[in-house]
Amino acid sequence: MSTADGKTWTFLTSHTRVLLCLARDPSVRLRDVAATVGITERATQRIVRDLVEADYVQRERVGRRNHYKINKRSPMRHATQREHEIGELLDILPLPGPPTAR
Repeated sequence: MSTADGKTWTFLTSHTRVLLCLARDPSVRLRDVAATVGITERATQRIVRDLVEADYVQRERVGRRNHYKINKRSPMRHATQREHEIGELLDILPLPGPPTAR
């Protein structure tokens, strides 16, 4: 959504949107996550690496694909939300579907 000055912003970060995609489909391909979120595949890979390193996501190789498991009990990162777990956020936000053709 654009503001009056033409700047575009959203309430949810790309990290949150990637996490939601992984929660919706634990076997999703990162190229599909990138298309859904609207970012590059390289940015998606970086975000998944961040989430894995911070222990929000576990990545397991299953054959030729990765399978992702969300650690729902991990605390939120910001100081004002640390008393909440990431699972609480996932419970209240709708999980995104694949991108739609316009």
